[in-house]
Amino acid sequence: MGINIAIDGPAGAGKSTIAKRIARKLGYIYVDTGAMYRAMALYLIREKILPSETEKINEKCREADISIGYENGEQIVYLNGENVNGLIRTEEVGNMASASSPNPNVRRKLVELQQKLAADQNVVMDGRDIGTCVLPDAQVKVYLTADSRVRAERRYKELEERGVQCSLDEIEKDIIERDHQDMTRDISPLMQAEDAVLVDSSHMTIEEAADAVIALLDR
Repeated sequence: MGINIAIDGPAGAGKSTIAKRIARKLGYIYVDTGAMYRAMALYLIREKILPSETEKINEKCREADISIGYENGEQIVYLNGENVNGLIRTEEVGNMASASSPNPNVRRKLVELQQKLAADQNVVMDGRDIGTCVLPDAQVKVYLTADSRVRAERRYKELEERGVQCSLDEIEKDIIERDHQDMTRDISPLMQAEDAVLVDSSHMTIEEAADAVIALLDR
């Protein structure tokens, strides 16, 4: 059985960046759940299913096998055994992923695949409901958060570096609204698992936050 680290938390807390750093340090697999949803979207497109065809999505999503592995240090997303890394970042796939990801059957299938991956491998997985729903038996559970202003400043800096004009206040407002949506949604709302350790990364570097999570393995 694999060792599982589950990291949940709100948008902009640094979950993916910190999860990837932990996986690299420990030699674990970082499970990119978003990439898995995109691989499912690619599968549905190949099956010539439209985003609006809910019944067909329900039926066909059960046939997809999606997994994640590493080759030469690079994360590879496999769809029915095929490396689809170069195919899942298109706008068409993104649109289908947005349309299909709320579907309960798509979600059920991907959670099942994520649990299968975690049963066989040492993994680090991040999201909104990993510790509460996807990996309830994870050996380490963390609720990673940061002050909304700090999260907004990080996002502002990212956008500024890309030459995108933006307002810090507007970004913070959007973050607060997204937190509310994530925490009040009907299916798997964002919440701290009862046995999760709260880690506030507001005043931590990526390295410090990663080390704080890794230290929990020795408890």
